[in-house]
Amino acid sequence: MPHITIYHLEGRRSERIVWLMEELGQPYDLKFVRGSLGASLMEIRKVNPEMPVAPTVIYGDDVLVESGAIIDILLNRHAPGKLIPDLNSKDYAWHQIWMHYAEGSLAARALADYRVWQIQPPTQKGPLVDAGGVIKFAESYLAKHPYFGGAEFSAADIMMQFPLEYAFRINIVDQTKYPFINAWNAKVTARPAYQRMVRVSKPDGMLGPPEPLPDSARAPS
Repeated sequence: MPHITIYHLEGRRSERIVWLMEELGQPYDLKFVRGSLGASLMEIRKVNPEMPVAPTVIYGDDVLVESGAIIDILLNRHAPGKLIPDLNSKDYAWHQIWMHYAEGSLAARALADYRVWQIQPPTQKGPLVDAGGVIKFAESYLAKHPYFGGAEFSAADIMMQFPLEYAFRINIVDQTKYPFINAWNAKVTARPAYQRMVRVSKPDGMLGPPEPLPDSARAPS
C-alpha cells in the first residue's frame, strides 16, 4: 500500500477512513488541527485547493476524495477478501447497496429534510420517501441481519454508522423507535478499531455540532 495521509475534520466523514485503517492495522498519517475546523480546513486547502473536503487522502501521488470510493480503492487493491463479503455470497449484493445507500439515500434525505425544516417547517408530508422512511428501511434490514454486510462486519457498517448517528444527532427521527439500529450501533462502536479511531480522530467529539430539530419536527418512524 502506498503511504496514506488522511486530511481530517473532527467528527466528520473523514473518520471513516481512520476507522478503516485501524480495522486493517495499516499505518497512516492523520492531519488536522485539534479543536479548530477552520484551521484543519486550511490544511486541506494546501493539498487540495480545488476540492477542499474531508476526507482528502494523499495516496502515493494521488489526491483522493469521497469516503466510499476511498474505502473501495484501499480494500480492492490492498486488502482483498477483508471487510467485503465474497462476491458469490448472498451478502455481497446488499453490502454494495448499503455502501452506496449511506450517502446516496440516507445522508442526502436526512440532510435535505433537516434543511427544509430549518428554512420553513413543512405543513404536510411529501409524496416521496422521507428521512423516517430511509432510516426505517435500515431498521428493517437489521431486524433480520446482524450487520449491513450481512453475517459479518464489513465496510458497509463503516459507511452506514456516520449518517445514522448524525440523523439521530439532528433529531430528524426519534432514536428510541429504532431498537435494531441502536443495538447494531452499540456493537460496532464497541469494536477496538472504532475506539482507537475515536481516540485519535475526535478527541473532542464533533466540533460545531448541528442544532437538533425540536421533537415536533421528527419524521414519523
